[in-house]
Amino acid sequence: MPELQIEIGGRSFTVACQVGEEHFLRSAAAMLDAEAQPLMGQLGRMAEGRMLLMTGLMLADRTAALEDELRRVKARLAEIEASPAPAPQRVEVPVIPPQVTGTMAEIAAWAEALATRIEECAPVEAG
Repeated sequence: MPELQIEIGGRSFTVACQVGEEHFLRSAAAMLDAEAQPLMGQLGRMAEGRMLLMTGLMLADRTAALEDELRRVKARLAEIEASPAPAPQRVEVPVIPPQVTGTMAEIAAWAEALATRIEECAPVEAG
């Protein structure tokens, strides 16, 4: 079992941990030290136990606030997931642009006029 030397609030501690857990122990120690440094600056030198207790309480308070926020976010997520999906919006996309419709009407009128002229020019067959 590896033993690490960590520093919290200017004090050195030897702590054992499981193999492979060294990174997590260093990370946790850094969090404690980050809380302890301002505390030591405000209150000065204090007993080791009191420093660790105060630091732990400050981290616990921060953790509790984060847990409250997480609960609120989870409740909001559950609310969103439970609500029915909004009705799909109908979006109409014109398949044929308006210019094409006008052009097609002109072509149809031109074709009808041409057909009329052809009928006028063609001899009528007797039946």
